[in-house]
Amino acid sequence: MPSLLRPAVVISLLGLAACDELAVANDPVALAELRGQKSCVAAVSSETGASGVTINTTIPVIELNRFIVDVPGAPAWTCVTDANGSATQIVQRRNG
Repeated sequence: MPSLLRPAVVISLLGLAACDELAVANDPVALAELRGQKSCVAAVSSETGASGVTINTTIPVIELNRFIVDVPGAPAWTCVTDANGSATQIVQRRNG
């Protein structure tokens, strides 16, 4: 029975992720931003091996296709995306 439960959970999580994109499907700018946020979180998580990585919403970012990504207990990262929202560059921020 548990082996049947795992695919059901994965499928439901994929459905939730798709709902975000469906909500902004008619707005290409919002769709690219949403994809950029997801792509940046995934890229920084992959690079650092950290969990709980999130987009920083308190530091204002004026440039398009740029996000600040917070890593728990570590310095933040800057992430640059392309026009489709794919992360193309990540750089650890140096404060101080």
